[in-house]
Amino acid sequence: MNLLKDIQSRKKLNRKSLAVLIDPDKVEDPNSILNLIALAKECYVDFFFVGGSLLTQDNFQPIVKLLKEKCDIPVILFPGNNMQISNSADAILFLSLISGRNPDFLIGQHVNAAPLLKRSNLEVIPTGYLLINSENNSAASYMSNTVPIPADKYSIASSTALAGEYLGMGMIYLDAGSGAKECITPKMIRKVSETITVPLIVGGGIRSGTSANESLKAGADIIVIGNAIEKNPNLMIEVSEKIYDFNKTLNIH
Repeated sequence: MNLLKDIQSRKKLNRKSLAVLIDPDKVEDPNSILNLIALAKECYVDFFFVGGSLLTQDNFQPIVKLLKEKCDIPVILFPGNNMQISNSADAILFLSLISGRNPDFLIGQHVNAAPLLKRSNLEVIPTGYLLINSENNSAASYMSNTVPIPADKYSIASSTALAGEYLGMGMIYLDAGSGAKECITPKMIRKVSETITVPLIVGGGIRSGTSANESLKAGADIIVIGNAIEKNPNLMIEVSEKIYDFNKTLNIH
């Protein structure tokens, strides 16, 4: 399966998708995610994203392999650096942090990863990554040594996203950062969505079905939930129901 083409086809139909982000650093035992996998199946989750800003535990590969063994949900790597590559996954978001000006995360890490990816079976999905409305001391900002785009700078965000599309990036990812207190505002999502034509991923700070629904209506094509599931396991159910209801109105099953 060509996942990017599938996501592009969904966008043309205005069909929304749900991705669950698993940060290996927050999983002490890979087997502990078995319940999460079971729930994801019940909620018809579309994708698993795996990765984080920093890996301090040796469980990245086991988690990816376990996901592939226990379910048919596509596993897409969401790497924080060039060490987070697993040939067991289906694809990788080849992230360029275009909201920042740190050359290492614009192109540097990519140069090191490129030969490994060429030898792998992974589908490589070029993705423009923008940190939005994120605290300056968030893990993503700290590790990337970049300053996020302020929440009210809509023209900067939309122009940056458009530049990413013109550079050939297949998707744009707006992220408020792991554990963000606030999600990205609907106005910001709408401004970016109206500017670009490629699929738009939105994540960070989504803690309720209501906030997810607002993001969907504003133009997000893929909603990403992660850390909040630990405190509220029902969040996956709430968000999946919102996505189901949204898609149902389009007669999409």
